Amino acid sequence: MKVAILAGGLGTRLAEETEIRPKPMVEVGNYPILWHIMKIYSHYGHKEFFIALGYRGEVIKRYFLDYYTLQGSMTIDISTGGVRVHEPHCEDWKVHLIDTGLQTQTGGRIKRLEPWLKDSTFCATYGDGVSNVDIHALVQFHKKQGKIATVTAVRPPARFGELIIENDQVVEFVEKPQVGEGWINGGFMVLEPEIFRYLKDDQSILERDGLEVLAKEGQLAAYRHDGFWQCMDTLRDKRLLESLWQSANAPWKVWK
Repeated sequence: MKVAILAGGLGTRLAEETEIRPKPMVEVGNYPILWHIMKIYSHYGHKEFFIALGYRGEVIKRYFLDYYTLQGSMTIDISTGGVRVHEPHCEDWKVHLIDTGLQTQTGGRIKRLEPWLKDSTFCATYGDGVSNVDIHALVQFHKKQGKIATVTAVRPPARFGELIIENDQVVEFVEKPQVGEGWINGGFMVLEPEIFRYLKDDQSILERDGLEVLAKEGQLAAYRHDGFWQCMDTLRDKRLLESLWQSANAPWKVWK
């Protein structure tokens, strides 16, 4: 199944990292978070990606242009400029890097991918969030529901610990539980080509013009995911993801 990834936003809330690169290229464990997202999908057999580029899209293009060469040892013939790569360790991905405009909204970016995605069901997500969601189960759930769109519903981690109090006494202390915050759209969506009828132009917003309308029409399903999910909106989020990766306890690392 084809996978669309929105990677064109400005990432203003992570300005410390995004002045010189787009947010999907901010690294966790020396790999861009975009790479982590692609590894999740690839683990479930979805290896054709359509990356919707915008802000500093050339950084993402350059990364994938150099990816094969930089993955292994190499020999360079200085006199001819010839390069030979020795035993590269590369994923068998096909990556389409599509310029979708600097000011284009989320729905507009999906709309610009219509020529490549209009023929079949496809996956879509944002370029700044990781999860251990079972993509195979998500797709099967979507097919069973028979709706135009399915979103992965997640509970965002609480920012503070939770106190359970009885008669002025704390009977339980829960450090930052991932409950009680309500369900939100965590990305990792499955969409039918009919979604393109709801997205008119570059200013279409996927969430407002697509998902919100679909919900009113009874055409939006929610796959509830109680496992790990974390977006990278702020520097604090980045540091959390980095600490999990460095501790060898990254819940989203479903691949070997």
